[in-house]
Amino acid sequence: MVFAHLAAGGKKRPNDSRFSGGDVSDIRHYIKLGPLGRAFAATERQVLLIDEIDKADLEFPNDLLRELDEMRFSIVETNEEIAAKHRPVVLITSNNEKELPDAFLRRCIFHFIEFPDAALMRQIIAVHHPHLDAKLLDQVLIKFYWLREQNELRKKPSTAELVDWISALLRSGISIEKVEQHIPFVGALLKKEQDVDALAKYDEKGGRYPKSWQDLGPRYNQ
Repeated sequence: MVFAHLAAGGKKRPNDSRFSGGDVSDIRHYIKLGPLGRAFAATERQVLLIDEIDKADLEFPNDLLRELDEMRFSIVETNEEIAAKHRPVVLITSNNEKELPDAFLRRCIFHFIEFPDAALMRQIIAVHHPHLDAKLLDQVLIKFYWLREQNELRKKPSTAELVDWISALLRSGISIEKVEQHIPFVGALLKKEQDVDALAKYDEKGGRYPKSWQDLGPRYNQ
C-alpha cells in the first residue's frame, strides 16, 4: 500500500536477529511507512506521484478519498494516526483505461496532456538517440504519425514504442531507402495481432506508405 505496510508480514518472531535482542513484541518494529506515509511525515513539503492509477485495483481510488481529503490516515495495528506536517503536492496520472469514481475526480484538478507533436517528438528522440541521421528521423516520424492516424488500429503506437523501433532499425543497419518504402520491424510498433493483420491487408491491397510530410496532409506540414 502507499500508506504503510508490515515489513515482516505481520508475524512476530521472538528471536528475530534483525533487532539485536530488542523487544520484538512491539509491532511498530515491523511497520514501515509507504510513499504516502513518508510524504505526510516529512519535515518539508513533498511532491508525491501516484502513477497510472487506472491500473490499480477497482477500489483503490475510493480507498484514497479520506487520505487525500484530510491528509491523514490511521495505522490500525498501532492505533496511530499519521497526519501531514506539510500538505504534499500529489500528482496522479491515468491513461483512462477505466473510469475513476466521481467522488475521487471531484478532489482532483484535471489536466489533459496532448500527445507530443512532431517538433516535441524530435526533442524526445534526441534524448534517447542523439545524432540520429536527419533523413532517418524524418522517415520514422512520418511512418509513426501515419500509423497513429489509421482508424483500424486498436492500439496506436506510443512514444516508448517509437524509441524502441528506432533502436531496432539502428541495430539492424537497415537502409533509409527500405524505411521509405515500408515499415520494417513493425512488431516493435504494433502490439495487437489484429493491428498487424490490418497492416498486412493494407499491403495486399497495394496500399502506399507516405514518404514525405506532405503525404500526411496539412496537419503535419513541416
